[in-house]
Amino acid sequence: MSSEKITYRIHAVQRMFERKITAEEVRYVLETGEVIEDYAEDSPYPSRLILGCYKGRLIHVVAANNFIDEEIVVITVYEPDPSEWDLDCKKRIS
Repeated sequence: MSSEKITYRIHAVQRMFERKITAEEVRYVLETGEVIEDYAEDSPYPSRLILGCYKGRLIHVVAANNFIDEEIVVITVYEPDPSEWDLDCKKRIS
């Protein structure tokens, strides 16, 4: 990950601003987080949902790898809603 640049979709930047999630927090989640869902059929690049914890704050990052341009594309960022996720925020509540 360290050699890849991070590109943020406009939607991700808007959500980061609204939710007061910093680029530092996103980078930390990308570097240390756990992939909890894979979206192999996403286009133009397969993406994944990553769960991370930054200084006690749980954060979900949806990101994709653009291997051609060696970049990680951040699609959206949010704090998981406890009413939608199990206690460790790894599985959706049906």
